[in-house]
Amino acid sequence: MRMTLDADADAAYVEIASAEHRSVENITVDRPDGMIVLDFDADGHLLGMEVLGAQRLLAPDILADADRL
Repeated sequence: MRMTLDADADAAYVEIASAEHRSVENITVDRPDGMIVLDFDADGHLLGMEVLGAQRLLAPDILADADRL
């Protein structure tokens, strides 16, 4: 599992599966302070999630461990 953070865009991505899998379905969860987009493959497996408004939705210690883009 890997997390990346684009601080300028205030967006984080948590990659659960390797890049060899292709996302075919996205489910969006709207929050008052941001948005979470879940990516699924054709078999329904969760590949990863994008967090928009990451600095509001994720704890600072979690963001500190993210790879910076």
